[in-house]
Amino acid sequence: MSETMELARERELIPVPVVPQGTKKRIVIVGAGFAGLAAAQALRKCDAEIVLIDRRNHHIFQPLLYQVATAVLASSEIAAPIRQLTRKQKNLSVRWAEVKAVDVVTRTIEVDYHNASLKKISFDYLVVATGVQPSYFGHDEFARYAPTLKTIADAELIRTRLLRAYEMAETTDDADERARQMTFVLVGAGPSGVELAASMAQLATVTLRSNFRKIDPAQTSILLIEGGKRVLPSYAESLSKKAATRLGRLGVKVMTNAIVEKVNEQGVTVAGRLIKSATVFWTAGIAPSPIVKLLGGETDRAGRACVGGFMNLAGADGVFVIGDSSSVIQDGRPVPGVAQAAIQQGRYVARYIAAEIKGRSAPAPFRYSDKGSMAVIGKNFAILETGHIRMSGFLAWLAWAFVHMVALPQRQNRMRVRIQWLWSYFTGQRSSRLMSEAQHPAN
Repeated sequence: MSETMELARERELIPVPVVPQGTKKRIVIVGAGFAGLAAAQALRKCDAEIVLIDRRNHHIFQPLLYQVATAVLASSEIAAPIRQLTRKQKNLSVRWAEVKAVDVVTRTIEVDYHNASLKKISFDYLVVATGVQPSYFGHDEFARYAPTLKTIADAELIRTRLLRAYEMAETTDDADERARQMTFVLVGAGPSGVELAASMAQLATVTLRSNFRKIDPAQTSILLIEGGKRVLPSYAESLSKKAATRLGRLGVKVMTNAIVEKVNEQGVTVAGRLIKSATVFWTAGIAPSPIVKLLGGETDRAGRACVGGFMNLAGADGVFVIGDSSSVIQDGRPVPGVAQAAIQQGRYVARYIAAEIKGRSAPAPFRYSDKGSMAVIGKNFAILETGHIRMSGFLAWLAWAFVHMVALPQRQNRMRVRIQWLWSYFTGQRSSRLMSEAQHPAN
């Protein structure tokens, strides 16, 4: 009998108890990203039992994940254990588990505790804050050759493939193979793609300078492919143009209106033409967590849950969806899937639930307060857009650095990142140039 069949049989034999409900209301929050963690922490004074569930034991500061992928920062510098972040909150317990089923009628969820046992947890309120996962637009076969950037494991894999390519280029005597190894392709020119490409360019021209004997890393070719008309399509066109100009100065070649048709061990195919590359990164599509489908509510074309003005799911009393998994329309436009929006939604739902438990009137429907968007394109250059204010250059870069520094989850994160940034800024060196021995790239 296969291991899978044995595991399935074990699970069938294990009783699935319903966790008994206490006298206090139970609020179950699924996902400890920006939205879920904000909701949990905002409920610290609520007279309720809060259960925070995540399939990882750590919270990731996603905006700096690309710096782990390009060896600027170590994984531990942008992540923090969930239990550490919530240790002082006595009304909250953390469960390291993965949700497998949701029943809004019986008001229970079924979770897998990673030890071949399934259990049910009942709830009075359910907050789904599970974020998004990568989407290859129906071409999941691309994933083997083009990793995405959503988790710590993804960032470490990208870093390994990136550094491995230079090592392979150094060892080969074949000029064509050397060129293939030193050609990097990024698919998708949103903020993640632009920031990753710029950081890779400076890694090649500054950090790796004089590190090799047979190759010149400055000869690296970095291609950023975008299916739309311009990079950073969510920003104003003027800022998009400045970002593209900056990328060009860094040595990044931008290809717009280009649809990737195939990705394999040889590279990527665009408009029938093969671009030979040993290393391809996917920074294009995202899709909501599969848990959204388990809720059974209405979804938009992207698969996100359509929620009401109180972030509630229609037809499911006490069920809320927040963060990137939700679709919220405000003033005729969707609320952007950014960290600030997720945090505001988490805090709002916490206020709503706390008011209902206390028997008070509900707060006014959720309104997103846009505090602006930022993207950094290499050293000393960023773009910033907030309301009618549009900035680019060094001052925007300083604002970006400050905002990201203070937003890190722990004091130790802030201290360590500050030191690493100063060291890298003045020396050009990156201290996390480690290739994982456990990961074996496909090509």
